[in-house]
Formats: sequence, structure tokens, C-alpha cells
Amino acid sequence: MIIGVPKEIKDNEARVGVTPAGVKALTEAGHTVLVETQAGAASGFEDHEYQDAGAEMVGEAGYVWDKAEMVVKVKEPIEREYVFFRDALVLFTYLHLAPVRDLTDKLLEAQVTGIAYETVRDNQGQLPLLMPMSEVAGRMSVQVGASYLEKERGGRGILLGGVPGVPPAHVTILGGGIVGTNAARVALGFGAKVTLIDVNLNRLRELDDIFGGRLYTLASNSYNIAHAAREADLVIGGVLIPGATAPKLVTRAMVAQMKKGAVIVDVAIDQGGCVETARPTSHSNPSFQVDGVVHYCVTNMPGAVPHTSTLALTNSTFPYVLRLANLGAREALKQDAGLAEGLNTWRGTLTHRGVAESQERPWTAAASVLT
Repeated sequence: MIIGVPKEIKDNEARVGVTPAGVKALTEAGHTVLVETQAGAASGFEDHEYQDAGAEMVGEAGYVWDKAEMVVKVKEPIEREYVFFRDALVLFTYLHLAPVRDLTDKLLEAQVTGIAYETVRDNQGQLPLLMPMSEVAGRMSVQVGASYLEKERGGRGILLGGVPGVPPAHVTILGGGIVGTNAARVALGFGAKVTLIDVNLNRLRELDDIFGGRLYTLASNSYNIAHAAREADLVIGGVLIPGATAPKLVTRAMVAQMKKGAVIVDVAIDQGGCVETARPTSHSNPSFQVDGVVHYCVTNMPGAVPHTSTLALTNSTFPYVLRLANLGAREALKQDAGLAEGLNTWRGTLTHRGVAESQERPWTAAASVLT
């Protein structure tokens, strides 16, 4: 198979879909790998490393897309890349289609086979390709929130952990999954007072055990969320419904009742956000204010630490890349039901229930189209 690795062009996205180690494994297996010039440079991987591993370096993104049978990326294609879509192309990347109808339209019109990292499942029903970036984003959310609490960035002028004689900041985390757990770990490490809200009481019990009672937990309901938001200096949104639009748990009215200079970091923004006042931002223009509350809603947070993020991501994605290359997309998807969960579009058909329900479209189960 010919595998293409274009350079990411989303605002300040510095990760890359395949490392030189991945290229070596693919070429040793008999595949051809086309890598766009400088695709990995910002992640710390130079062109000569890819060449030494057996890649063919290409100066134009269009050539990579045109010649590749499978394109491996990190982030969802942006509008400038839609022209490269074509029938029979396999696209393996984060897609986050639920809130992005126009990208879904283009993939369906061009009959692209779109396999989304964020909906692939493993044998335990977990999301192995979303997990590493959720770990990074969860940890980053506290760093970012602490920075934006500084006065010159619009915040309340509060040190997250306080000092002796001065209380720490209050951090409210929505969601007890990978993002929320990692955010809680870092926020507690800073010395903040941390409250985590989740709908799953068993998960709250687990987190209470994990953190030895240092973490305050609340059952998710509108009353508890509103109260916790009013008390919070930093709110972190880490809610996830795989493949679907995130529920709006923090309403506009709740935001209006928050402290002036409080900060919201909505990690769920890739799936539409769990805060009603949130809208996607970029690394070059990351924040805005609503009712005096600072909102940070960057859709590719891990892109700010590309070396760590690329290695963490490709550790998880590469075995799937190799399987798709060795078997071909149809056979790999047929043999692995968890990988088939990642199939969002197949030759003009929408194949993921969460995306379909979010966009109110018809869909067909992956198992049906693959047979």
C-alpha cells in the first residue's frame, strides 16, 4: 500500500501522523510511504530521519494526497484540504464529525473511507486512540487554566495552589473520564481545591479511592453544576459521548453567575463543547470573554506540546496503521470490530450512529456496508 503523511496545516498544529520509526516498520513490511517535506520538523523529526527510515520525501501536499491509497493525519482536514478528497481514499485521523456538518458532507460526496481515531474501541470497550490525547489535554487544561487566572491574561489574579495563610483556587471538573482524571491529578498536585462532577456514581467512588479522599465529588445534575460553577475559579470541561456532540452542561445563565475573572477551559470543544458560551478557538487566538469569564476553547490543545503528543499518539495509532496497510481497509475493518467502530464514512454512506444522531442524518452500521 502507498501511505501518505501530509504536513498538518490547522492553526499551530505541529504534530505528525507517523514518526520515522513508523516509516521504517511500514517500509520493512513492503509498503511505500510518502512524507511531505517538514511534516515532522515541529515535532522534532527531521526530513533526513524519514529518508533514512525509507520514506520518499515530497515537496507538495497535493502529490501526497493524490498518490496515497491511505492518508494518515492527526487533525481533521480543514477546508483547504477538501479538494484532495476522492473515491477509494482511506483517511485515518481524528475527524470529530458530530459538530462539523460541512466536513461530513464532503467526505460523503467524495466517497472517502473515513476512519476516526476518536471512535475506535479496543477489546475492553475503551477508546485507545483518544486516550493519549485526552491524557495530554487533561493535564494541559490545568496548566492553561492556571496561566489564564493571572491578572494580565484576564483572570482573577489567583495562584492556583495559594500560599500559607491564603486559600487555594477552587477548580471544578466536569467529567470523570480520562480528561477529568488527569486534570484532577495535576490540579491536586498544584494544591488546588478540586471538585469533580460525573453522572456515574461508581466512577465517583473509584476516583474517591484513587485520590484518597482529597478530591471532592458530586453527582451530576443542573443544581450541583450551577453551584460548583459559581464557586469555581477554574472550570474544566471534560465531558465525552463518543462520536456525538457533547451535552451543554454549563448554561449561559450559569456563566453569568460565575466570578468575574474566572476561567473556563472547555476540552470538549472538539465535540462542540460542554459549555453553552464556548466556541472553537485556535492557538493563535485562544481566548475570549463572556460576562467577564475567560474562555479557552482551543480545538487542538495537545498540538502545543507536539513532541510529547506525537509520540503518545503514534504509540497507539501505529499498530492500526500497519494492520490497515497489511490487510487493506475492508479486511482490517471486517476482522476487528473495535476498529470498525472507528469507521465514520464508507463510500458515500454515514456509518457512525453518534455522528448521524448529532446531525439528524440516516446511517448504516459498519458491519452492513463491509459485507
